[in-house]
Amino acid sequence: MPNFQTRGSTNMPKLFSSFGAVVLAVVALAACGSSKSSTTTTSSTSTSASTLTTPATDAAIAAKVPAAIKSKGTLVVASDATYAPNEFIASDGHTVVGMDPDLVNALAAVMGLKAHFINATFDTIIPGLAAGRYDLGASSFTDTKEREKTVDFVTYFTAGESFYAKSSSNPTINSLSDLCGKSVAVEKGTTEEEEVKAQSAKCVKEGKPAPTLLVFPTQNGTNLAVASGRAELGMADSPVVDYAVKQSGGTLKVVGPTLASAPYGLAFPKGTGMTEPTLEALKVLMADGDYTKILTKWGVQAGAITNPGINQAKS
Repeated sequence: MPNFQTRGSTNMPKLFSSFGAVVLAVVALAACGSSKSSTTTTSSTSTSASTLTTPATDAAIAAKVPAAIKSKGTLVVASDATYAPNEFIASDGHTVVGMDPDLVNALAAVMGLKAHFINATFDTIIPGLAAGRYDLGASSFTDTKEREKTVDFVTYFTAGESFYAKSSSNPTINSLSDLCGKSVAVEKGTTEEEEVKAQSAKCVKEGKPAPTLLVFPTQNGTNLAVASGRAELGMADSPVVDYAVKQSGGTLKVVGPTLASAPYGLAFPKGTGMTEPTLEALKVLMADGDYTKILTKWGVQAGAITNPGINQAKS
């Protein structure tokens, strides 16, 4: 599948330093990710925006919502809820919360709609959009040229990529070229997976050992691999790495620099007519301060942008 990326509550269990405690903590965390299994799609309506003021409906923007969406009054939104603080499962075990759910709830309100969230495995979301199962994908998707062949994006955020490791280890990472010979854990379907694969070919071409790539269905599995020592390094979007390190109780640390940033986009099936009203609603949230409040609530305000648009992929 071509380059379909990246990609609970704030009281999620911490990872502990001993291997046994790490397993227990992360198994508990993973159990919060789905009422069934990590590959089973479950549904929940997000209530995370309840701590924020619900924006008023903008009649002019609501009038631009396509009839097919307006008639049902609800956006069906797919998120891989293992990517805290952007999207994850609350302590009730089923509610999808985070920066993305809060933002989508606010956008929906401006457009006169409600949002219904479905917790879906990350690499199934874009195919699900193409198949018409979802109206919107809100799951920390990096807007890329390859993905724009399948979906349209409304950009709303920017994030870099970071590496993390056990605090007791000391791997040297200054760039992707330093991955040669190291074991690296990533979430399936992410741009991080694609970049490690590309670097692997470069390592071999240079006569160096290829990195050992460990791919997991969810970010929870990726974090466990690093915390338990199965992988020397983990690689994920910078806000997610920062959050995982803070929640690890000293077990994990950020290593190396943050790589070049790229835009996140809300993903829509091609031709639905939802990109324009969503972009206008986003500009309303930016103008009235709700956008900044949502990002600040989750500690990710460093990724705020001022120039949202449609299909703004850098590569």
